[in-house]
Amino acid sequence: MRTQRHQLPLQTLSLVAGFMVWVILSSLMPYIKEDIQLSANEVAVVAALPVILGSVLRIPIGYWTNKYGARKLFFVSFAFLLFPVYFISLADSFIDLLLGGLLVGIGGAIFSVGVTSLPKYYPKERHGFINGIYGVGNLGTAVTTFSAPVIAAGIGWQPTVRLYMILMIAFAVLNFCLGDKNEPKVVTPLAEQIKSVYKNEKLWALCLFYFLTFGSFVAFTIYLPNFLVSHFGLEKVDAGFRTAGFIALATFFRPIGGWLGDKFNSFVILIVVFAGMTISGILLSFTPSLTLYTIGCLVVAISAGIGNGTIFKLVPLYFSKQVGIVNGIVSAMGGLGGFFPPLMLAFLFNLTGHYAIGFMALSQVALASLIIVIWMYYQDKLNLAKNIIDHTAEGIMITDIKGTIEKVNPAFTTVTGYKAEEIIGENPRILRSGKHGEAFYEEMWKSIEEKGSWQGEIWNKKKNGTVYPEWLTISPVKNEAGEIKHFVGMFSEIPKRKQ
Repeated sequence: MRTQRHQLPLQTLSLVAGFMVWVILSSLMPYIKEDIQLSANEVAVVAALPVILGSVLRIPIGYWTNKYGARKLFFVSFAFLLFPVYFISLADSFIDLLLGGLLVGIGGAIFSVGVTSLPKYYPKERHGFINGIYGVGNLGTAVTTFSAPVIAAGIGWQPTVRLYMILMIAFAVLNFCLGDKNEPKVVTPLAEQIKSVYKNEKLWALCLFYFLTFGSFVAFTIYLPNFLVSHFGLEKVDAGFRTAGFIALATFFRPIGGWLGDKFNSFVILIVVFAGMTISGILLSFTPSLTLYTIGCLVVAISAGIGNGTIFKLVPLYFSKQVGIVNGIVSAMGGLGGFFPPLMLAFLFNLTGHYAIGFMALSQVALASLIIVIWMYYQDKLNLAKNIIDHTAEGIMITDIKGTIEKVNPAFTTVTGYKAEEIIGENPRILRSGKHGEAFYEEMWKSIEEKGSWQGEIWNKKKNGTVYPEWLTISPVKNEAGEIKHFVGMFSEIPKRKQ
């Protein structure tokens, strides 16, 4: 039990360490450029490349975490990171930076470990907050962005990079000693898990949402240090401080987003998130003064942080049996969302001389996400209504105003024997037993018209010809204009002992 209590702080701190290494190149880029000659496009590629492996590997790592446990995955990852970190410290060419940057992406890939492992230790109603706390590990990017330039100013960027090897060794040892050896394992073939989820539209909606929220977080983390120096003429350390502030704010709001997802409707929260990102993207597209630019970035940070925490509340809610692979796919898309924007911004700047189109693209993707999440919000309400109908013990039949049957629930089939495909499109007259004359039905519809409903005992006939008594309630369903659009009949068979 004590080992289990250690997992949240241990895995969160492990994520901090992994993310510290993940952004080491972008954080030190102003210093690296002084020793290695790089074009603007090469700077963008080198800074963004760690995101590639850090994104793609999240899918198998989510799966392997379920299969082998967080202890082994963290230990192996930190041990392996020693090699690219040391290699980067010796780099003297663009190719060296590319190779080292690609492999150091493992530091970002370990994100999938905690979001897959930690929910095993907590009830579902706390998953959003727990994953939000784990997501505070994003703070590792702020730590490096803030501290690496300061250290490099004193001892140089190569020795600064080598210091991270000590950090990797320390966390490899910590996970080996304190990791949970008895973590519950889930062994399902990878192909089988992917096959069970890839057609689910909710998966791809969540991928888009995380592509935008986490992608914005990563993209701004990579893009801001160099942009603030080149565009606004800030000092390197000042640019690092400002970027670290962006990261810290986004990280602080991540557990808040998870908590909000636990307490309130996650779709409503995402509506606010994407509305904020739409507005801020438009503001940034006009390349305003440093003050307005800062406000736009802060809105992105808050929105991205809340969105990141909320989205991972939805993953175990919709994919409880495939949470490992879905966490991997969604988080991989988030990582890729951080890879493309810096490259796109660099390309558009070279093409047009400004960044307006790139930031406007951010606002448009946010607007598209806003539209989709609004649709999902109302779709969720419809699914809730459908689930209520389908799981109601009483039989339910819905007709249009002409009396054509449009929907029935499983309880209807249980009582009458008619399957949905057999009865939809028919008229309720098919159920009449013949025991009631026309006057009975005329009185029934008169009561519905005058009183708004009818309730009483009626004899109907099952598919097999059995005549039985039921207690029936018929009510009209009106639209906002007060027009009747449907009729709903709810009934239950009267037991023989009460007949």
